[in-house]
Amino acid sequence: LSASPPVVLLLLSLLGLAAAGKLLVVPVDGSHWLSMRELLDMLQQKGHEVVVVAPEVSLQIKPSKSFVMKMYPVPFTREEMDKVFKGSVMDLFRGGPFLERVIRQYQQAKKTSALFLATCTHLIHNKELIRYLEESKFDAILTDPVLPCGAILAEYLSLPSVYFLQQIPCGLEYQATQCPNPPSYVPRVFTDLTDRMTFLQRVKNMLYDIPNFFLCDVVFQPYAELASEFLQREVTVPDLLRQASIWLMKLDFVLHFPKPLMPNMVLISGVNCAYKKLSQ
Repeated sequence: LSASPPVVLLLLSLLGLAAAGKLLVVPVDGSHWLSMRELLDMLQQKGHEVVVVAPEVSLQIKPSKSFVMKMYPVPFTREEMDKVFKGSVMDLFRGGPFLERVIRQYQQAKKTSALFLATCTHLIHNKELIRYLEESKFDAILTDPVLPCGAILAEYLSLPSVYFLQQIPCGLEYQATQCPNPPSYVPRVFTDLTDRMTFLQRVKNMLYDIPNFFLCDVVFQPYAELASEFLQREVTVPDLLRQASIWLMKLDFVLHFPKPLMPNMVLISGVNCAYKKLSQ
């Protein structure tokens, strides 16, 4: 560096570009929000301005000194939301034959997705709030793509997006990023398989993946229709997800089986874990 004073001056001149930014956050309620909230606290400490858009009725999303919260009305009560979420949690711990579990998941997905779809619909049709977002000149959007409402807003506002997630139903993160997801050694949900399988186990792994296509239609097709209407052009959910700049994956190969990743998929591991010293 001492031999290149012009280079040093150029780098110093670029320091001004590292000023704090303005971040729009479209979260997903429940446990998804708890780890994201910790990230927002850290961003605020670094001087960034954070604006969170959230429904008036929620389980975990509450106002904080770390960010500005913009709330919008939704057509359901807290009691109705509690009933749907408790049903989903209880269903996860129920056993039974594979086909029975698929049917239960299908029925529960319809109830849960209807509630979240209503939330997203009332957000993007809130003209006053959308006008505020247009005028605020955000630098980027942070969202959990398990529900694509944030992705719809990112496309509408022409903002670069950062995704913060563990996984998306039906493996849409692989389709959106064109990431290899071979059933030969990436275990599917409900299989209890590892990343080392016999031939028959690989066949089982492929068969277990088939119902995901039907579940995806139930959960995500309404968002594609909503996005097409809002953006006034035909789009699919993978089209929306494909625009993400960075995928911050809450995965860790200590707890998850190794699998292919794309260059913009960054493993960030245990941001939602308790701070305590682990035993040997």
